Amino acid sequence: ALKGGSRFQVSAALTEGRVAPTELCQRCLSLIKSTKFLNAYITVAEETALKQAEESEKRYRRGQPLGVLDGIPIAVKDNFNTAGIETTCASNMLKGYISPYNATVVQKLLDQGAVLLGKTNLDEFAMGSGSTDGVFGPVRNPWSYSRQYKEKSVPKSHSEDEESNWVITGGSSGGSAAAVSSFTCFAALGSDTGGSTRNPAAHCGVVGLKPTYGLISRHGLIPLVNSMDVPGILTRCVDDAAVVLGSLAGHDPKDSTTIQDNFKPFELPNLTDVSKLSIGIPKEYHAPGLSSEILALWSKAADLFKNAGAKVIEVSLPHTRYSIVCYHVLCTAEVASNMARFDGLEYGHRSDMNKSTESMYAATRREGFNDVVRGRILSGNYFLLKQNYENYFIKAQKVRRLIANDFVKVFGSGVDILLTPTTLSDAVPYIEFIKEDNRTRSAQDDILTQAANMAGLPAINVPTGLSERGLPLGLQFIGQSFQEKQLLTVAKWFEKQVKFPMIQLEVKRHDHGAFQHQKSASFS
Repeated sequence: ALKGGSRFQVSAALTEGRVAPTELCQRCLSLIKSTKFLNAYITVAEETALKQAEESEKRYRRGQPLGVLDGIPIAVKDNFNTAGIETTCASNMLKGYISPYNATVVQKLLDQGAVLLGKTNLDEFAMGSGSTDGVFGPVRNPWSYSRQYKEKSVPKSHSEDEESNWVITGGSSGGSAAAVSSFTCFAALGSDTGGSTRNPAAHCGVVGLKPTYGLISRHGLIPLVNSMDVPGILTRCVDDAAVVLGSLAGHDPKDSTTIQDNFKPFELPNLTDVSKLSIGIPKEYHAPGLSSEILALWSKAADLFKNAGAKVIEVSLPHTRYSIVCYHVLCTAEVASNMARFDGLEYGHRSDMNKSTESMYAATRREGFNDVVRGRILSGNYFLLKQNYENYFIKAQKVRRLIANDFVKVFGSGVDILLTPTTLSDAVPYIEFIKEDNRTRSAQDDILTQAANMAGLPAINVPTGLSERGLPLGLQFIGQSFQEKQLLTVAKWFEKQVKFPMIQLEVKRHDHGAFQHQKSASFS
């Protein structure tokens, strides 16, 4: 259970006393140290985690665990506020910033007895699709060091294998995906604005769930695009994603966009009959650049449903082709607004420039933000100029409504779930990925995922198979608003059919001087 097991297996072991929470925590912390070269974590809260595990152990001894997550080691993306633990967003702007409060989702996990191991790496302020643009360096995909990948890749030399052949995790929640994939935790939180949970989940061979907008509180998630941001869940199986969702979902008085209705956690049934299901295959997702491997996998998955008795039909989402341009306008406009709070006065980095208030603002933001963040701020402010507002921002909002309406029409026609690829291909080597700029890469990588964010719909990546290079390939299921139970039930059935192989991770000692930034932390 400890070696690659699910949360369910470990919960059973904890309840039966076969393993203690402290032992589980120590094993995960030990794995974090031995996989440090992956650069998955920015901060490791070792002291805090061990204290939480000890408290959990006392509760188990009394026979009074707080819930199904009591004693379960988890990790959190470093753009969620955590009281007493540094929250950096992988940016110089917030280096050293310690929040006075926990994000609602973090607090809910702690209230359930979960053990917080640390904060995971990401693209700076979650702007990217590779987890390569953060100030703490890129995250390495655990599958780069798997037996499956090593057996298929033929390096010219040993040094090239180690230093040039490693592949990206995807992003921007790459640290969380790598943490779950490498067994250092059993679940992790990411954020998903345009695919930032599902994309790395696909590349790292884990389950990545983006819930319906408004189902989970965003309070304490440092905002990127308020109207699209959703906390995401990364686990090793669909059942675990459902359990974490049950712990997090529901109304939060601190977030006015959350649902008012009470959310009832659910256990996923074992679906045996899919004959009443209608699966839609959107033709527009046959996007330029889609690899033949992904296309074949997508087709095979559709046949799997068809052969099991489900109705599989081609559907059209005609405005999908405008979604990337529309997303770019809306995303940068909201980024420009959100980033205005980082002025060097109240928190975060402050420049030594003291000629004037204006020069201090400018120097602070120049020193604190990387080129990607500054570029999006500039674009967003351009779109929000008085003379451009109607032509860009308002028009993009109208197109967004058309994109959302496409989904409404398709689901209104009797389709239950949409089946699409999650990514265009398997993970690319880092040296190839950095040849293109962030904006180009994000536009390519988000094309299959961000329409679900525009429409606020739930979507999940399910690891489906391995590529010819021995790397994970995933497929995406998109459901109807607030129909997570149906979405996850279908995803669980599919997961059971495809039997995705477990990563055979070969961990050796890797000492990369550039990645020695992991810090210890404890609650004050």
